[in-house]
Amino acid sequence: MTTAAVPATGATAGGPGGAHATARRARTRRETWVALGFTLPTIFGFVVFYLWPSVRGLGLSFTDYRFFSDTSFVGLANYQRLLADETFWNAMAVTVWYVVLNIGFQTVLAVLLAVLLHRLTRSVVIRGLVLMPYLVANVVVALLWFWMLDAQIGIVNEMLSWFGIGPISFFGSESWAIPTIAFVNTWRHLGYTALLIFAGLVMIPRTLYEAGRVDGASEWQMFWRITLPLLRPVLALVLVVTVVGSFQVFDTVAVTTMGGPADASRVIQYHIFDLAFERLDYGYASAVSVVLLVILSVIAFVQLRLMRAGESDLG
Repeated sequence: MTTAAVPATGATAGGPGGAHATARRARTRRETWVALGFTLPTIFGFVVFYLWPSVRGLGLSFTDYRFFSDTSFVGLANYQRLLADETFWNAMAVTVWYVVLNIGFQTVLAVLLAVLLHRLTRSVVIRGLVLMPYLVANVVVALLWFWMLDAQIGIVNEMLSWFGIGPISFFGSESWAIPTIAFVNTWRHLGYTALLIFAGLVMIPRTLYEAGRVDGASEWQMFWRITLPLLRPVLALVLVVTVVGSFQVFDTVAVTTMGGPADASRVIQYHIFDLAFERLDYGYASAVSVVLLVILSVIAFVQLRLMRAGESDLG
């Protein structure tokens, strides 16, 4: 019994199907190389300026490294020292107080400003004006407010004197220092945070608000039942960015109070700077930095999980 030979198909015999598959593979390879070419500078910057310093800092945290002395491995001694360091715990408490004030004021005001921009106007000019403080460098903003709030020559205290108030030492008082720094940074970042939330508001279909009005819902009810639930993924992102950024506050403190008075504004980043570059205690400063990295990673993870940042109610 004989069997007829099966003719080769185009895909196996180099026909049109095989040619198309070869062309697709070649195109995919070209696109992959182009993509790598665009991302390589970013990857290089991340490795050189973020990954390697982090690994290096982790290694230094297990040593007693000082710039002008011999280095030896000390194991967990720096972390044990950290647990008993009252200055560290004071810096953490001051930082947490600053974060609470900054995030509380900034988030509430940013949501309010974003809703006003969304409902009343979408002018690009107004959005540019709102963003303008964020475009000014941190140091310049800190110096500006430092002079304006000065107890002797500041225009703010001059205006308060018209009402019989003051003078108030905003940056020189233990009770006023952190709230003042939180106010300055809220003023600078408010526009940027509001525009992030505004971008989330634009994604909400207008038909939902029209349906709410038909059902007789007030603006306040639509805000709580439509706007906030649908803004959850954007708010999660904004909160993670602002909380992590608030824990890293440094410029404003360094320019205005330098951690004073009496360590009342000695935030954790300034504490690390003082340990490393003033006291040259790099090993211990690295240990504090590692602990801060762990704390921020845990906070970001918990925030994203609790707010279900990867889910959307629009689906």
